[in-house]
Amino acid sequence: MFERFTKDAREVVKGAVAQAEEERARTVDAGHLLLALLGREAGRGSSVLAALGVTARRDSMIRALAEARRLAGLSQAETEALAGLGIDVARIVARVEEVHGAGAMSGSPKGKAWWGGGRPSFGREARTVLEKSLRVALARRDRSIGDQHLLLALTTLPGVPAEVLADHGVTYESVTRVLDGGGEARAG
Repeated sequence: MFERFTKDAREVVKGAVAQAEEERARTVDAGHLLLALLGREAGRGSSVLAALGVTARRDSMIRALAEARRLAGLSQAETEALAGLGIDVARIVARVEEVHGAGAMSGSPKGKAWWGGGRPSFGREARTVLEKSLRVALARRDRSIGDQHLLLALTTLPGVPAEVLADHGVTYESVTRVLDGGGEARAG
């Protein structure tokens, strides 16, 4: 499948691997793909994000992803569902961090020897994004998979990246409006 990726899409994938390595994560997840997209200044996906005004709110998105990672990767919807069952996620995280240190539930072994098994592998979530990007490209009748297809895939799959994007006005509809219209479409 990677032979169908454009140079920009490959750079996003490489950037996601670098993000995971920097965090000392064992797997690359969808959040790493989004962080890599946010870190790029070239490509159609980056142009779409700029047209939607995300570049000015990039730091806010990075903080939201970091906070979700701190909460063991739970989305706001999942946190609210657990609250409905009487489970206070913030309290649980605070207690775990009190015992094991800040970021203990993030999945990254801060301050510990890294597992050192080479490059992180792609987790199920990241593989799903890559597969969905292929389906999106095919549905749009594009011959190759670009970083814009990765962005579109991230907006459609449930989880933290889609939630963070939507909270910042980036939805499948807003991205396709910019891609198909070629003009600016400010995020809400």
